[in-house]
Amino acid sequence: MTKRVRNSVRPTKPLVRAPMRIGSLDAAAVVGELRQMHEDAEDPDVERMPADDELFSALMYAEKHAQALRSHAPEVQRAAALKRVQLWEYFREQADVHQVRAVDDARAAGAQWNELAPMMAVAAPSAAYNKAKRMRAVGLTDETPRAHRVRRTPEAVLEAERRLLLEQAAERRALEAARRRHALLVPVATRLLEQRAALACDEDVDYWLEEVEAVLPHCQTPLQMVSLKRYLDAALRALKKLETRTARSVALTADARLALEAALEAASLESDEDPAAITP
Repeated sequence: MTKRVRNSVRPTKPLVRAPMRIGSLDAAAVVGELRQMHEDAEDPDVERMPADDELFSALMYAEKHAQALRSHAPEVQRAAALKRVQLWEYFREQADVHQVRAVDDARAAGAQWNELAPMMAVAAPSAAYNKAKRMRAVGLTDETPRAHRVRRTPEAVLEAERRLLLEQAAERRALEAARRRHALLVPVATRLLEQRAALACDEDVDYWLEEVEAVLPHCQTPLQMVSLKRYLDAALRALKKLETRTARSVALTADARLALEAALEAASLESDEDPAAITP
């Protein structure tokens, strides 16, 4: 009989099924529901139950005083036990997140993997390193459309972290490019507004120039920088449209013409540099 060959799976390959997780949970509210069950059962010690946000202590209390719910119907006892199961699973997920942060702090303070090994209940420095990497999978997703959780293997976590670093670097480059474009747009937008009285305007032109005027003094965030470009582009399109419709230059003076040409040139450079720029 031919021996069946087991298919090998790349360590970085996403799981076939997305791992089930509790994820976001209002744990304090669930603890509050448990508390209400104990109050309804007239648990004589319920006043000693820890606060709703003291998850571990509250769970320990609920476990120790589970018999106090015996006066309730079986379905109520079952519901209380299920809530405890859910909260323990949530606690387990959160423990990984916080232990990773503790490991990071220890490493930043100079702790070696051989020192961390016994603290992490493993036998060797390499095992501590691998365990720390596996725990990082809690907060990482893969590159699939559904963004599954990363497999709990060091290789998968390293690959996800590498991809995350690349994405962060791309975001920093995009932000820096936006700042450079913004530095170019501010003076030309300011100059165009200064010549507003010397520009032929209609309702659309007035509207978009007012938008430029409103956002220009407050451009600090990337969103505000994008808004300035969007409004300036719209104002320039409205001016060109008015010029085409009237067959006359919208610049009524030489200074206004120079300001308009500078704005059009800046907008042209913007389009060449960022063809995906947002426009209204």
